[in-house]
Amino acid sequence: MPETSAPTPNTDAPRKPLSDAAKRALAEAEARRVAAAANAKPAAPEFNGPKGPEPTRFGDWETKGIASDF
Repeated sequence: MPETSAPTPNTDAPRKPLSDAAKRALAEAEARRVAAAANAKPAAPEFNGPKGPEPTRFGDWETKGIASDF
């Protein structure tokens, strides 16, 4: 059976020019990203939390050498 691969998108093809509305939307989105980054506050430190990696991210919680899975 011959191997077939999925077609790859042509990255060399010229793009359609953006409409004025699309340019305004991109500019507005960039302005919102800049404003959100300027107003971002660092997270408060956690008190009495788990030591090491975040257990909800890595799927288990280890306390005193005993791991319990979620």
